[in-house]
Amino acid sequence: MTDRSPTSRSLAGRSLTPRPLVRRAALAAVAVTGAVVLAACGGGDSDSGSGHSGHGASAGASTSAGASASAAAHNAQDVAFAQGMIPHHRQALEMARLADGRAASAEVKDLATRIEKAQDPEIRTMTGWLKSWGEEVPEAGMDHSGHTGMSDMSGMMSEADMTALEKADGKDFDTRFLTLMIEHHQGAVAMATTEKEKGRYSAAKAMADDIITAQNAEIKEMKQLLGEK
Repeated sequence: MTDRSPTSRSLAGRSLTPRPLVRRAALAAVAVTGAVVLAACGGGDSDSGSGHSGHGASAGASTSAGASASAAAHNAQDVAFAQGMIPHHRQALEMARLADGRAASAEVKDLATRIEKAQDPEIRTMTGWLKSWGEEVPEAGMDHSGHTGMSDMSGMMSEADMTALEKADGKDFDTRFLTLMIEHHQGAVAMATTEKEKGRYSAAKAMADDIITAQNAEIKEMKQLLGEK
């Protein structure tokens, strides 16, 4: 019974022989797979590296372009507008603050309050523009036409005008305040009109438009308070 038929030996041979072949085939497959994976990883790293490099270069170019675009978004007129309108607004605030305790008319007091609320935030906004552009912000205290460079600014009050307004009281103050503020507003409107025509920075042009609208309306209101048409 120990002797096997030829058929049995043949079958046994077939069952034993493939094992090392299968093992070798499996090992070869693993090696090939490993090589493919390594190649893929290597290629991926290379591509990824070049991809990141390209992205970095693109991002760098984009940042540079963005900076250039930001720098190109304004022009000399925008700078002049902000540098001129800041002291112009500061003087308007100084005039408006004098109304408290001096004005006789409730309408004048209300107008002065509205002027202060509108122009103080605009000063802060324009100051931010100049700083972001790397431009000089006008120093506080340089807000009268007696100072260098202020005499050429439209509508600015002189030291004498401001002193007379400060000393006035009651109805005299109201008349002086309205008369001077009309002139002051007209100067601001002229400055804003130039910005709209020649400026480039969209936010500055938008502010200029707001100034023209608001201050023209206040000019009309002040003329009515003075009994003018």
